[in-house]
Amino acid sequence: MKKNECYEGEVLSLKFPNKGMVAVDGEEKPVIVKNTLPGQQVRFQAKKTGKAPTGNLLEVLTPSPLENQTPPCSHFEACGGCSYQTMDYENQRNLKLTQVKNLLEAVFPDFPLDDCLASPCEWEYRNKMEFSFGDEYKEGPLSLGLHKRNSFYDIVPVSECQIVDEDFRKILSVTIDFFREKEIPFYHKMRHEGILRHLLVRKAWKTGQILVCLVTTSEWGLSQEGGEDKAGCEILSEYKDTLLGLELNGNYAGILHMENDRLSDVVQSDYTTILYGQDYFYEEILGLSFKVSPFSFFQTNSAGAEVLYELAREYIGDIEGKVVFDLYSGTGTIAQVLAPVAKKVVGVEIVEEAVLAARENAARNGLSNCYFHAGDVLKVIDELQEIPDTMVLDPPREGIHPKAITKILEFGVERIVYISCKPTSLARDLEVFLEYGYRPVKAKCVDMFPWTRGIETIVELERKR
Repeated sequence: MKKNECYEGEVLSLKFPNKGMVAVDGEEKPVIVKNTLPGQQVRFQAKKTGKAPTGNLLEVLTPSPLENQTPPCSHFEACGGCSYQTMDYENQRNLKLTQVKNLLEAVFPDFPLDDCLASPCEWEYRNKMEFSFGDEYKEGPLSLGLHKRNSFYDIVPVSECQIVDEDFRKILSVTIDFFREKEIPFYHKMRHEGILRHLLVRKAWKTGQILVCLVTTSEWGLSQEGGEDKAGCEILSEYKDTLLGLELNGNYAGILHMENDRLSDVVQSDYTTILYGQDYFYEEILGLSFKVSPFSFFQTNSAGAEVLYELAREYIGDIEGKVVFDLYSGTGTIAQVLAPVAKKVVGVEIVEEAVLAARENAARNGLSNCYFHAGDVLKVIDELQEIPDTMVLDPPREGIHPKAITKILEFGVERIVYISCKPTSLARDLEVFLEYGYRPVKAKCVDMFPWTRGIETIVELERKR
């Protein structure tokens, strides 16, 4: 195989999350070609040769047998948000289950993963979206949407996006129309000039409350030296009134303006102004109420979260009279689901804002046996006075820090429930669990992100006596 030459082959399998293993005539090793599906015949350009050859997909010559439907979303081909809309939902879940099972069985043969539970809502399930301002092509008109597939710069307008509900689509459409009419420029990431950066929208599944956050540079707003920019403030006020004039199924909890001058293309706020209402809303999960702010960690599929947390409650077993550690606790959702039957639940979370929200949520739900600590699990775990009877681990995508995992396992609890949003991190951490005598006894995937590559995996581990 020669670099930059074009080849054809069949995709034999798919490794998580999107690495297609392509068989090419005359080549001993399969070539890794991303964004493919098992069974496809593809044409690609060789990118890297040698022991681990890779290629860039150029064309799908023949669809996979798994591809059995026309993508329901008109934006699918251009948008990078979804990956599996050419497959029906059952094929998609089976593919994800196979990927995760193969990954984990490489570490522990006969890994007890037996199902991928469906999301209660296949469509319009997301409760949070981050849209970007930009242009659909270089020097094109203002656009607002998601990044084009395999592009860092081009923005695809997604006014018909099917994984959010109609309120999101209305807010998105009226926002782009408003700022096009005003001829407000977007922020150019290369030139570091312009105003409009992002639009963050969150909506509670149960209560219907909505937060809209417009993110711009500080050229507009109240934080700059010398006082507010009057022209910008007038436009923001008019934009707020335009949003309030929409007929929505939900209702606004708040409309916010956020200023962000940082170079990284991340949705964040250096300074926030409340244009209307408040900067939070309440969501309900399994009968409990949770305060959600713009940057609170909260599962993006609220209905799916109930499935996931019910399963966690089942896996954790009988905890009456027991102390439970909830490490990487976020806003304390899992801790509070377990608290009514536990003696005590101790949560540890590095994001201080999330810890404050967790404490407030626990008080709001009348739970006096939840205690939350702010700090890195690696450090805080040494300061805790309690000895846990059991643990729940819900780490970030990169998994558990190698030094932290040894401290966690040295407690020697009989049962641990591990919730993972990245199977490759789970597989890596699983090797350490096995070294400490733990064995997986139950596991399921929960599809929190239909039509995308994302998947949650929950595992019950027991210590071998």
